[in-house]
Amino acid sequence: MVKSMDKRFAIFDMDGTLVDSMGYWKNLGREYLAKMGVTENVEDALRKTLMITLPEAAELFVNEFNLPVTAEEANNEMFEIMAEHYRKDVPVKEGVTEYLKKLKRDGVKMCVASNTGEALVDKCLTRLGIKQYFEFLLSCEEIGVGKSEPDVYIEAAKRLGGKPHETAVFEDAFFAARTAKNAGFYVVAIYDEPAKKKWDSLCGIADEVFPKGKWLC
Repeated sequence: MVKSMDKRFAIFDMDGTLVDSMGYWKNLGREYLAKMGVTENVEDALRKTLMITLPEAAELFVNEFNLPVTAEEANNEMFEIMAEHYRKDVPVKEGVTEYLKKLKRDGVKMCVASNTGEALVDKCLTRLGIKQYFEFLLSCEEIGVGKSEPDVYIEAAKRLGGKPHETAVFEDAFFAARTAKNAGFYVVAIYDEPAKKKWDSLCGIADEVFPKGKWLC
C-alpha cells in the first residue's frame, strides 16, 4: 500500500532504489573474472558477493581463484569498470527526481546510504542532477560493514539528526530492508526488477510500498 511519507528524515539506498544500476552490478563480477580468464566455478563465487562491499568481493575473488593481483588491484579494476557505467549510462529511475523535489519542499532532510563506494555514488548522482537533494553521501565501505548490520543506517540517522522511528529508509533489497526494520526504522519498499523474486517478502515487512512505476504516489 502506498501512503504519504510523513517522516522528518529519509535515508535512500542508491542502486536499485534511486538508479537503475543493478543489472550492471550483477554483471560486474562476471565481467571482471572473464577479463582475468576465469570461467569455472564463477556462479558460486558470485553468489557469495551479494551482500558484501566491493573491496570484500575483490578479496574474495583473489582468494577463491588465486588471481595474480592484490585485493586492492582487483578492487581498483572493478571500480573502474563500474565508474565508467556511472559516468555514462546508469539512468535515474522514473519519477525519482520529482519525488526528491517534493520531499525537499516538505522540509525532509535526506541522505544516501549505499553499499557502493562514495566516489562512485558521487559520480552517478552528480551526473543525474540529484546529488543536491542530499545532505551527505555515506558508504558501507566507510562504516566497515555491509547492510546485513544496521551500522550504516544508525550512523546516517545520527548525522541527519534523527532517531530510527523518525527516519524512513528507502530500499529495494529485502535483506537490507529487514536490517533497517529490525533496527526500528520506517521502511519504504521500492520495486526493482532484478530483485523481483524477493518482492513479496519485502512488501511483507515494509511500512510503505512503492510498486513498479509508483514513485510519485
